[in-house]
Amino acid sequence: MEFLYLDKRIAVCVKPRGVLSTDGPGGMPELVRRALGDERACVRTVHRLDQVVGGVMVLARSARAASELSRQMREGQFQKEYLAVVHGCPQPEQGRMEDLLRRDREKRMTFVTHETGRDARPAALEYETLGTREDMSLVRVRLLTGRTHQIRCQFASRGLPLVGDRKYGLGDDGEEIGLWSYKLAFIHPETGTRLEFMQKFPDVYPFSPFIALI
Repeated sequence: MEFLYLDKRIAVCVKPRGVLSTDGPGGMPELVRRALGDERACVRTVHRLDQVVGGVMVLARSARAASELSRQMREGQFQKEYLAVVHGCPQPEQGRMEDLLRRDREKRMTFVTHETGRDARPAALEYETLGTREDMSLVRVRLLTGRTHQIRCQFASRGLPLVGDRKYGLGDDGEEIGLWSYKLAFIHPETGTRLEFMQKFPDVYPFSPFIALI
């Protein structure tokens, strides 16, 4: 487990791809406890990354810290930025996406909908295209809401599926998804200090063509 920051209240880690964010066998809380050498340590998930996605993640080490970080997310004080590799090139090259999203629990997928209702939830993000290579684009994405599969769904709905996404795109078996949790910024739940953490994506496909840009 790679820690970017660790104290008695929070643990900022680099989540490996393929690992669950939630508490369970082999999930991030368990891996953090193992790294700390304390199987009974309080480690709580406060935000999620899809299992196939890696990158920066913060976990709380007390109930109070978890509550405070969750409040920041609800009130927009918790900032999350991702780097995504998409097929094609967004037009315009930077902008904002706003949609109503509906979650289909049976299919375990999220869909853009044009019908208002209890199941339709607003979703918004801002993006900037950083470069294009081989009919793929590297896009920096700032989430303004935190819906399940939001980035994957919103880009795919515009004909820009993420490279390697087998659920919303045309990814092949064994191909890594082009999505990486790049940056987190939030207020320390105890000290009140604003913290910011960044982690560059690994030099593997589909990120490798863009390694010089970050």
